[in-house]
Amino acid sequence: MRLFILLFTFAFALNVTAQSSDEGTLEQTLQQLSSSAASAYLTPIGSAFGANLNAGWFHKAPDPQMFGFDIEIGVVAMAAQFPSGAEHFQESGSFRFSQSQAQSILSSSSDWNSLPADVQSDFLTLMASQDFSVEMEGATIIGASDDYITIRFPGQTITESNSGQSVTVDDQEVVLPIGGFKDLAQSDMLPMAAPQLTLGTIMGTSATLRYLPAAELNPDLGALQYIGYGVQHNPDAWLPVPLPFDLAAGFFTQTMTIGDLFTATTTSYGLNASIKLGWEALNITPYAGYMIEKSTMAVSYDYIVDSPAGPISQKINFDLEGENTSRITLGVSIRFLVVNINADYNIGAYNNFSAGVFFAL
Repeated sequence: MRLFILLFTFAFALNVTAQSSDEGTLEQTLQQLSSSAASAYLTPIGSAFGANLNAGWFHKAPDPQMFGFDIEIGVVAMAAQFPSGAEHFQESGSFRFSQSQAQSILSSSSDWNSLPADVQSDFLTLMASQDFSVEMEGATIIGASDDYITIRFPGQTITESNSGQSVTVDDQEVVLPIGGFKDLAQSDMLPMAAPQLTLGTIMGTSATLRYLPAAELNPDLGALQYIGYGVQHNPDAWLPVPLPFDLAAGFFTQTMTIGDLFTATTTSYGLNASIKLGWEALNITPYAGYMIEKSTMAVSYDYIVDSPAGPISQKINFDLEGENTSRITLGVSIRFLVVNINADYNIGAYNNFSAGVFFAL
């Protein structure tokens, strides 16, 4: 079991579970961010996650046999490249300020400074109990560690209903001590690996499985669970005239969860073609494919705001839609006796490398 965990766990999971007295876990970092800020902060990882999970499913079309024996078991490695500009975000959204942040904003106003202490406290409670429309800018999770997230509070007049007092505040900036996260800061790509099994062939159809039973990575984070499966079908198995190359239609889907923090689901479907040059146990097989794909990473955490009444926990749930909607795959596979090695490059919104090593029978 430990071997599969080491094979499957990739840089993101390592950083999520790592403990640091200075920065804490990723979950602790997210607890300082509202949903809008957290969504922008995590976007590169959500897209790279999907690009990786949808990679490495095939390196050839199934043999066009009605009944045959073909088994491969091994490991697939993937690495999604982060596109230029993914290290920084700038957007509008909503944000709920903590007591100390609200005090920093209000103290810039002479109106607030002239109020009695109890009325000042009422204003702090008011600000810490509602979301404000703001402008946000700063590092994403892969940005520079010193590119801190800045929340721009727009100038406005705030009225407190209990006292009837109003405070006019000019534009203010609140800087969060959050930049790129640990070892992911200024990363060029996100690597990943997974065990994979392929079985065939019945009427030109093969089935592929990726599976990892629940395994706890960290007591505070929870268990890592993963399952993915798919099928490929070569219509040449029943066509009256054989094709000059192998062609397959494929469909693949998978789900992965990391504790209660993330759940990723992906699907892809499309066509791939290959041509075997050589013999059954000694060959080179170039392959190519075009896939339509979709990925979603559901994020769930507790946003904790320090209010005059004490810490307030607000449950945050949102989905990150992967930016990849399609990909072109170009690769080559080499078979030597019972070992098959393949490598390919995938072109999409997030480009991706994929490679596999399999024992093949």
